[in-house]
Amino acid sequence: MKAAYLGIDVGSISTNLVLVDDSGGVLHKKYLRTHGQPMKAMQNGLMGLAQKMNGELSISGVGTTGSGRYLAGILIGADVIKNEITAHAVAALHYEPKAHTIIEIGGQDSKSIILRNGIVIDFAMNTVCAAGTGSFLDQQAYRLGIPIESFGEYALKASKPVKIASRCTVFAESDMIHKQQMGHSVEDIIAGLCEALVRNYLNNLIKSQDLRRPILFQGGVAANVGIQTAFERVLDKGLTVPPDYEVMGAIGAALLAKEVVASTRQTRFRGFEVGEIPYKLNGFECEGCSNGCEVMEVKMPMAQGQERLVRWGDRCGKWETGDL
Repeated sequence: MKAAYLGIDVGSISTNLVLVDDSGGVLHKKYLRTHGQPMKAMQNGLMGLAQKMNGELSISGVGTTGSGRYLAGILIGADVIKNEITAHAVAALHYEPKAHTIIEIGGQDSKSIILRNGIVIDFAMNTVCAAGTGSFLDQQAYRLGIPIESFGEYALKASKPVKIASRCTVFAESDMIHKQQMGHSVEDIIAGLCEALVRNYLNNLIKSQDLRRPILFQGGVAANVGIQTAFERVLDKGLTVPPDYEVMGAIGAALLAKEVVASTRQTRFRGFEVGEIPYKLNGFECEGCSNGCEVMEVKMPMAQGQERLVRWGDRCGKWETGDL
């Protein structure tokens, strides 16, 4: 039976699952909408992958990443739980070993990662402003009555992109409505929006950073050719979109799991029935210092009536318990 490594990226908008082989090649992948139920999305993804495996693959290692990485990792029995920066960097370097810059824009946030000689030397995340993220683009496509799949194509048809405010989503949307009322074409407005969102990204995340090529464009928004073209026009540099751009975080998690289990040859994977494991998820705010950390805890039944308790989320480690 052929070995496969499972990577799971649990985000607020999408939950992505990937199976890679020993060489890191993608065997199967699932890109699912989270719909506010990350564990349900993960369960559906696992069931879908199990059907595709058709008994021909065995899971040799599992890694999780994303905002829901801890809960997913605990429930599924992950061999490694890593942050999104590390996972995206590992996947990018696997695809392009000479990568110097990663632009990652997902459904709810955006990231920039600077690499030199295969090492992350700087990064930035924007989790406050949603301008430019997939959810905002979905909203605008819906408002304009355009399929999100065609959004970028409209931008490429523009003859004279209009100036759209790029400070935040509220200003951008109101400015778009104003431009529509003035009679500008939808194509010119969409092209202007793409350029505005690119300016927002560069101003908030890149600032004075030196963006060297190769530049990899990752995340679900990389499918939007209008955003890609706007980046290339503003930066005057070409971008590379990996074949599996939308699941690069999950690929990185799978590759990290492969590395971790290389020495032990044993995985903690609980099986594809993980969605049926009963668990209790709670949270509380620590009052031990001014940080006021939000501590999450999950309880799971174990053998002989015992219960497993795992906590995470505190900065000092006071409450952390269990094997993550």
